[in-house]
Amino acid sequence: MGVVIPTRGDRPGALAAAVSGVLDQSYGRRLHLVVVVDGGSVEKVAEQLAPVISTAKGSVRILPNRQRPGLPGARNTGIAALGTDLVAFCDDDDLWLPGKLEAQATALVEEPAADFASCAIEVEYGSRRVPRLAGTVRVTREHLTRSRMMMVHSSTFLFRRGSFWVDESAPGGQNEDWDLALRAAWRHPIVHVDRPLVLVRWGASQYVTKWADRIAGLDWMLARHPELAADARGSARIYGQLAFAHAALGRRREAARWALKAFAARRGEPRAAVALAVAGRLISAGAVLSLLNARGHGI
Repeated sequence: MGVVIPTRGDRPGALAAAVSGVLDQSYGRRLHLVVVVDGGSVEKVAEQLAPVISTAKGSVRILPNRQRPGLPGARNTGIAALGTDLVAFCDDDDLWLPGKLEAQATALVEEPAADFASCAIEVEYGSRRVPRLAGTVRVTREHLTRSRMMMVHSSTFLFRRGSFWVDESAPGGQNEDWDLALRAAWRHPIVHVDRPLVLVRWGASQYVTKWADRIAGLDWMLARHPELAADARGSARIYGQLAFAHAALGRRREAARWALKAFAARRGEPRAAVALAVAGRLISAGAVLSLLNARGHGI
């Protein structure tokens, strides 16, 4: 079993916890963990992790990102460095909970035709924790087209090595995980363990407020997956997100244009209404995100 944790080395406490969560998994086979440093110092990360890995039961390697700079390239560097039959991802600010790996590996064994697994998550924001369940044990391409299914999170991914690589063309690393999950679901429904087995810590990530990157990432997804625009509910959600991102950047005209597209696809799309409120300066984008994040939701 191989595990990839990408990091920039700027969250030492969270990274040490993530590594510990992986190494503490009860799994009957030897774990091979690769920590890929993207743009930071390998030596510094090795020093940070020395107390954690000194008693590790599995093997731990710390490598520089050898692919395109950014999160997708770091993930692919880790995949390439592993020779295991299965590969799992964990972000450096998330935490695997006990039993995560064993439950997912068992689910894949029970469905040999499947090559990709996920699990439910628990979102931590401030002092609150909110479980996010999928309500299904099979995540299909229809699920991922209509909704991002945020519980199908990169830190839950477990897949057969050789089946998938991360697309490094994702702008700013945005939506590379959604793209990967969609590609997996097109091959075979994703096996999903609908129990919260990963703690996803919101608030430390900078991805969510990089509005220009978020716009580019959504445009990239629409171009790469035309089926997203064909589903009324799914397209309205994306158009509403684009409207919100433009509103957050102060682009009122673009925000209004995408809000109208969202309403045309789905009359009651809430993201479009919220985007117009942000564009009209009735509420700030940050305040909206804080309210949503505290309830375990994103825009």
